[in-house]
Amino acid sequence: MLMQVEAVAGIPTINADDDLATIITDHVTLRADDVICIASTIVSKAEGRACSLAAFEPSERAEAIASRLATITDTPKDPRFAEAVLRESAAILLEAPFLLTQTHFGHITVNAGIDRSNTGGEDLLLLPEAPSRSARQIAAGLPTDRVIITDTCGRPFRHGQRGVAIGWHGLAPARDWRGEHDRSDRLLRATVENVIDELAAAANLVMGEGAGSTPVAVISGFEWGDHGTSDAHFRAPEADLIRQALEVWSYDG
Repeated sequence: MLMQVEAVAGIPTINADDDLATIITDHVTLRADDVICIASTIVSKAEGRACSLAAFEPSERAEAIASRLATITDTPKDPRFAEAVLRESAAILLEAPFLLTQTHFGHITVNAGIDRSNTGGEDLLLLPEAPSRSARQIAAGLPTDRVIITDTCGRPFRHGQRGVAIGWHGLAPARDWRGEHDRSDRLLRATVENVIDELAAAANLVMGEGAGSTPVAVISGFEWGDHGTSDAHFRAPEADLIRQALEVWSYDG
């Protein structure tokens, strides 16, 4: 299998209510089996998710969180930002030494994934409300229905960030190898490969970061192979031992 990953050149600055499918097809010729990876940044902009800090009146909890984080980091913290994080979160896993949250669509990340760079002139850029719904809507206007919405985030036990999938449409999140055999004919009992994260990470290599980034990438030549599928992407809380440990841990620094 020869797989190619290419950034789409010339994507313009995206504004609220822009039609991403039309903009993408204006800049690249797509095939039915291509996978389109789209940075959540431009999806959020098209969906009008850029906003001002003034829109978030801080609650007592946000004030307390901001004050504690300011003490820990010796850096002023805006309680309005803490309030934005609280509103964008279904659960708070950590309040210190940083805010680690679960978004309303299941993604666990720092600060609910709220961006303060490349915001289009506003203070904040929130993640799409429902990235998989966004992927489905964009796919409706493309020659391919295989769409992944990507973001970058850090990982436990690893330095730096990498691309991940936060929304998807047109392909299962994972290959399920359980029931197959390895090269020594041993039965695979636990191997489930998160394909959409792997594709998002590959796309992120050509999308780039910072001022020179390109927000759309096309992956051609990806083949699923003769494997089972899994619809799971975000680990269920009852099966997530790390999450369970965080819920009973407290920061004492």
